[in-house]
Order: sequence, then structure tokens, then C-alpha cells
Amino acid sequence: MRHVLTARLRLDAVRVDDTEPVFVLNADARLWEHLPSGRHTSTDQTRTQLERYATAWDDDGLGYWTARDREDDRVIGIGGVTLREGTVWNVYYRFAVEAQGRGLAHELASAALDAARDVRPDVPVAAYLLEHNAASRRLAERLGLTLAWRGPDVGNPDPDAVRLVLADRPLDEDALAVMTTSP
Repeated sequence: MRHVLTARLRLDAVRVDDTEPVFVLNADARLWEHLPSGRHTSTDQTRTQLERYATAWDDDGLGYWTARDREDDRVIGIGGVTLREGTVWNVYYRFAVEAQGRGLAHELASAALDAARDVRPDVPVAAYLLEHNAASRRLAERLGLTLAWRGPDVGNPDPDAVRLVLADRPLDEDALAVMTTSP
């Protein structure tokens, strides 16, 4: 599952070698309008993030992919699922502005949900997103996830920020705690 082909994407397990193209995504202010404090300002931030993401593949047999356009092999996104504290798969997706609006995030996220259900079907899949990120919520709902929790976004510099957790099944207390107390 480290390498998956979808209709339009080549998905490869994240590697530190992907730092430069992923930094371009993480540094693009247009992708961080919903959470400006999440924007990366140095490649060191992205490298550290990718090192952390890469360990998920060894620890859990699944993790985030870099998404490359199959036509020209450009990195246009990142996403997949990671297992949080052995309790819940967290689905994540981020695509370059020029790649948005074409269903690519749905393509990646659908592959991620299929992979999670193959690796650990007993573990719920959830999305952790800001309430005002309407596009992310629509995608989560298209994936079949439904609202499991709504509440304050712990640690967000915006004290009025509201987080949502959408899941593919009811979440027990442990899974909900994992999704709502740590980023």
C-alpha cells in the first residue's frame, strides 16, 4: 500500500525526499485560510513533519501519501490516513490550489479509507476539521462520514474556532478523546 495508483493520481508513501514539493503546499497561504497558524515558513518544518509522517508506515503499515499527477508526475497534494494512538484512523487531505475542484481529494481520500479498512477494519475512520472549512466538510460527508462531535478547537490561536469530528461510525470515549485533545 506504499504505492497506489488511482485513475488520475500516483500515491506514494511520504518520504523526507518530498520536502521541497510538500513545503510548496504547506507554505501556500491560500491553502491555510482556515488555519493561518498552520502554514509552514521553513523547509525544516516540513522536513520534521514528513519524518513524523514517514514513521507511521513502519509503525502501522499505513500513513500519508504524496499525491502526484499521473500525467506529469508533479506533486499536487498530500493525504491519507494515520492511526492515532491505536484508536482511530485520521483521514487528511490537502491539494494545491490549481488541483482543487476536480475531485482529486475525493480520489485520494477514498483510496485511504479503503486502505484503512483493509489494514484495520475494526478501527473507525474520522476527519478532524474546522467548522468554517466547508470544502473539507463536504468531502468528509461525501466519504460517508457523519458528525460525531462539535466543540472548541483546543490550542487554536482563534479562541472562537470550532472543530468538528466526522466519523464512519459512532466513536467510543477513547477515540473521541484522541480526536479532540491532540492535533
